[in-house]
Amino acid sequence: MMPEQQIIPVILSGGGGTRLWPLSRNAKPKQFLRFGSEYSLMQETLLRCTAALFDQRPIIVSGESQRFLIAEDLREIDVKADIILEPMRRDSCAAIAVGCLQALQRSPDALVFILAADHKIPDIAAFAVAVANAKADALAGKLTTFGIKPTYAATGYGYIKPGAQLRLGGSCVLEKFIEKPDAAKAAAYVQSGYLWNSGNFLFSARLFLDELQKFAPEVLSAVQGSFSKARRETDFIWLEAEGFARAPQISVDYAVMEKTSCAAVFEVDYAWNDIGSWDAVHELLAQDAEGNAVQGHGVILRGRNNLVHSDGILTALIGVDDVVVVTTVDAILVTKRGHTELVKNLVGELKARNFKEAD
Repeated sequence: MMPEQQIIPVILSGGGGTRLWPLSRNAKPKQFLRFGSEYSLMQETLLRCTAALFDQRPIIVSGESQRFLIAEDLREIDVKADIILEPMRRDSCAAIAVGCLQALQRSPDALVFILAADHKIPDIAAFAVAVANAKADALAGKLTTFGIKPTYAATGYGYIKPGAQLRLGGSCVLEKFIEKPDAAKAAAYVQSGYLWNSGNFLFSARLFLDELQKFAPEVLSAVQGSFSKARRETDFIWLEAEGFARAPQISVDYAVMEKTSCAAVFEVDYAWNDIGSWDAVHELLAQDAEGNAVQGHGVILRGRNNLVHSDGILTALIGVDDVVVVTTVDAILVTKRGHTELVKNLVGELKARNFKEAD
């Protein structure tokens, strides 16, 4: 009997993590940080893909500046990977395309599972079951994204409108992608059965590149040229810069998924968090009876629903509610809960004012 085809994980690790400033910086983005775990988010993502249905040598697509961080995270958990290094950021479409090219070098029938390096999915078993169940749709010629069943009307996530079911227990037609909504629209979407857009995908590498050729050939051409001239050094694959620079900077949703007739969505209900704000970190961490969470060197007295994240400096809060305080060796962030999605805007303002701590 032929062995069952394994799925190659393609892990995208190109983000700078500015939404979790001042802890997450260009020198160490959030995927290399630990939030209530002995493992970094990158390590958790890698360990999530160790079930038998996955190829045990994942592909990681990242920026050149992260190569030592990736190598150290891999070494600590004894995982080997193909590490593709982008000379500059070109968004998710180019990163996925180059991951697919590498997968096809291993197998002409490669199935790939695209996932971000910085998401939190605690239930590894439920994750593996979902991927195994969605595999049939990928084998049937669908570009399948994973839609998360909402637990509240989130305004920080994009949404997906599912259509008719393709098979019993399987994916649905993907009718529409929806940008991050305001509170009223988010509530209506949840009521109507829409799903959160997780940004995770399962599909044939060959099919994805075929669809990319139809809808964004300039991306494919640039990536193929860069990949063909890549320099290989042990586990690292250094993409050629001049060719890669010609790739348009565009997300996979805009470039392919909103245009293809092959798009499908597979609904899952496991816990998922893209850790896109300090409010999201608060929800991840253990909380006391008053809803306060502390990671690091901190104390909260007579307050409710606060977060203290202190990187070595004693940080104390007294008599305040709904406050987030993040302390590092060179910067302090103080904000109200509900405003932490604005941290990315703050970082832009700090850079405009030439504060070196913004990086």
